[in-house]
Amino acid sequence: MNNQFIANIFTSNNSVSSLVLRVPVGIILTAHGAQKLFAWFGGYGLESTGQWMESIGLAPGFLMALLAGSAEFFGGLALILGALTRPAALVSAFTMVVAIFSVHASNGLFMSNNGYEFALALLAATAALTIQGGGKFSVDGLISNKLTK
Repeated sequence: MNNQFIANIFTSNNSVSSLVLRVPVGIILTAHGAQKLFAWFGGYGLESTGQWMESIGLAPGFLMALLAGSAEFFGGLALILGALTRPAALVSAFTMVVAIFSVHASNGLFMSNNGYEFALALLAATAALTIQGGGKFSVDGLISNKLTK
């Protein structure tokens, strides 16, 4: 396995566009994860979120809340930094797919009806980051530059 192959795991798009996408999406995901994990920002914390998840059929609820909250919180932090962007974005995208189909799809598109439009936007953004990587201004970019020199 050569250094270029390893470098491509971290980033393949050396543009600034990833930064513009990573930071706000990372902030949003981190905040939503903090609501689930720590009851910050008006959230309910693990126990209550777990009970709610159990009530909608995501069992065991506490584990599902821990997994979703961790994916959002730690994945969001990773996106902000641009560290392991592709794996963090992929896990976050998967979390949004689960949110869309287990919580929001039956309510239609619009957020005003608890629909899936916001989760769909986050899914699109995280899917794009999974494809394009962390970009020029990221921890991944720094690692890639070191490996290819």
